Amino acid sequence: MQLFFFTVLLVLGFPFIMTEVVDSFSQCSGFFFEGEPPKINDILERSISLDNDRYKLICQKYNGTKRYATLYDIKNKIPVFSAYTYTGGGQKKNKTRKWMIEPQLEMTDEMREPCVSQACTQDYTNQSNLSRGHLFPKSYAADKDTAKSTFTLTNAVPQIESFNSGSWSNMEKKVKNEMDSHCKKDNSMILAYVLTGAVPSQNKLMKEKVNIPSHMWTAFCCYNITSQKWVAQAHWAENIDESNGKCKTISEKSLKDLQDFLKINYKETILFKDQCLEMLNAHVSQPLEADSDDQQYDEEQSLLAFLISLPAKVWVGLRNYKYEFVWTLF
Repeated sequence: MQLFFFTVLLVLGFPFIMTEVVDSFSQCSGFFFEGEPPKINDILERSISLDNDRYKLICQKYNGTKRYATLYDIKNKIPVFSAYTYTGGGQKKNKTRKWMIEPQLEMTDEMREPCVSQACTQDYTNQSNLSRGHLFPKSYAADKDTAKSTFTLTNAVPQIESFNSGSWSNMEKKVKNEMDSHCKKDNSMILAYVLTGAVPSQNKLMKEKVNIPSHMWTAFCCYNITSQKWVAQAHWAENIDESNGKCKTISEKSLKDLQDFLKINYKETILFKDQCLEMLNAHVSQPLEADSDDQQYDEEQSLLAFLISLPAKVWVGLRNYKYEFVWTLF
């Protein structure tokens, strides 16, 4: 039956990625900080899906190697999050690639239409204002095969095109630069644990099938060699149109801020362990001591106050002394 289903997918033109739908994220725990996936109330706990009929655990595998992990919601047909490690580098833009699907999500003993449990390429056709928004961005991939593996629709959500190419893209570039600069276990090795996810909307659907998220979010945790501490940084933003030219700035937030925000939809949410609660603020500098300009200004103000306090007859004397001094120079 499985072989028949794969054959049907190929005949219908559905490229697929040979990933693994698993019972526990312990099979690809290396993509999570200290091997522990997030805890999401009534959804995910201790690496196990609490509702396996809806939330599927995927170890995204490509060319024989596990590349990242995804928690996928087959009801909304979008991922809850993708988890991955950032190790520097990143792939530049190249030719457009075909998007793949996950065949194991469609396995059934009954004959039915493909892509019942996930989004397909056809769902995105004729959607001028929506794009396939990567959770694990191709630009964060360390090598070409990992970059190719990100082109699966289990790693994408319907994202407003102007938002995807606008403020969200700008934030991704900024975060990438900050991880390059601050996430080093030693002087050369870059390593950050990253989670990127989407908050499903209440009733906005693409083609009456695929949920269009209300918000996107991302967070990373890494060891900062300068402070010698584990630090984190988080971002989230509303998935709205930015075509009016007013591209918003997505400000960095703490991990606690993001977890509090996610409680609105998921109640209790713990993304990383407590070691990651300290926020990385790459823009904060140490307070500077008063420099010579400040000291000179204070001295000038003191001298001015002294001169103003002098009586008029002293000023007359100083003026006569000035003329005599100038005359002696000649």
